[in-house]
Amino acid sequence: MKRILVLATGGTISSTPQKNGLAPGMTIEQLSSFFDRADNEIEFIPTMDKDSTNIQPEDWLTIGRQILEHPKFDAYIITHGTDTMAYTASALSYLLNDLKKTIVLTGSQIPLSFEHTDAKRNIADALTVASKADFPGVYLVFDGQVIAGTRAVKVKSHSFDAFASINFPVVAKVENNQLEKKYNPTFNPAAFKTKFSLDTNVYLLKAFPGLSANFFDFVLKEKAGLIVESFGNGGLPDIGRDLVSGVKSLSNANLPVIITTQIMNEGQDISLYEVGQKVAAAGGITSGDMNTEAIAAKLMWAMAQTKDLSQIKKNHTNPYRPRFRSAINLKRSTKVLLFKLMGTILTDINYLIGLSSYKAVMCCNNHNFTHIGQMTKTLHNDLCVLKIKRISWLIG
Repeated sequence: MKRILVLATGGTISSTPQKNGLAPGMTIEQLSSFFDRADNEIEFIPTMDKDSTNIQPEDWLTIGRQILEHPKFDAYIITHGTDTMAYTASALSYLLNDLKKTIVLTGSQIPLSFEHTDAKRNIADALTVASKADFPGVYLVFDGQVIAGTRAVKVKSHSFDAFASINFPVVAKVENNQLEKKYNPTFNPAAFKTKFSLDTNVYLLKAFPGLSANFFDFVLKEKAGLIVESFGNGGLPDIGRDLVSGVKSLSNANLPVIITTQIMNEGQDISLYEVGQKVAAAGGITSGDMNTEAIAAKLMWAMAQTKDLSQIKKNHTNPYRPRFRSAINLKRSTKVLLFKLMGTILTDINYLIGLSSYKAVMCCNNHNFTHIGQMTKTLHNDLCVLKIKRISWLIG
């Protein structure tokens, strides 16, 4: 039996119909009635009662402090709204990077008080993870998936499978109250004692054709950190409306400029193109395959640790939460081979499936069903001989 603390923060899961639409309105007693306490000792704290749209970095600190102030518990569950849940999961991953306990965030797309809700399943799955997981760290549990806190992104506004694990597989899956672990966390000890603090003086800029470079002057005046969602693999224009010079001016002022990509999957290789190399030479700090939610939280955390740009860069690029390895007990050489084979799916399989789908449509139009079978066999052979492509398994 484990001791589990549930921190309620509001969100859709505890919302009820109000005069102006859905809003958090369920009491902690009502919420607690949906938790099965048969196998665990569970306590509840009504931390806050907010739509997650109104969750602020100061609230991340409040949640984190409540966890630290209750060390007697073995695991923690945070019920949270879905809109900013991924930001909170990322922030707690860095703020509590030394805490070797399991922390689970969950919520729902439909309130608990509604008949056809996903909340009951998500609560049950969160309890399964909190009570059975033997791996510490911060995780988002939703629709049967256990996602590393720094890899979760909300990708659907209404569907139950609202979250995806970006650029890394799910850590585990939950089905019928059973936890199927896919990866094990390993911890890198922090190089220094980290501060439980955030610097919120951070701005996010999405590049688009025609964007004025004047925004960089504003950030320079504010002495703030900047995250730039660049094009493709880290490119920004350096002619016409010159954004690269803006990156350089901030970097010269000892201000961090984190370069990410607008492309959600596969990350970025800032050295691949000349335009990206110019950004890096100007002082842009690449974020690899991290998602924006994690980048924002980590930059706030890194800037609170130090004002030295070189140290901020080091803190931002080093992993301070758990890293993962496969839970399957295989020889090292076999694991390496499997990881390499899995790396082909992001590009080559997509291409082959797309090509085959087009061919299948043409065959159906021509009533050539025999050729579809031949084409399927060809596709299988093609998949077996795909060249291995590079893929990053490091969680930022």
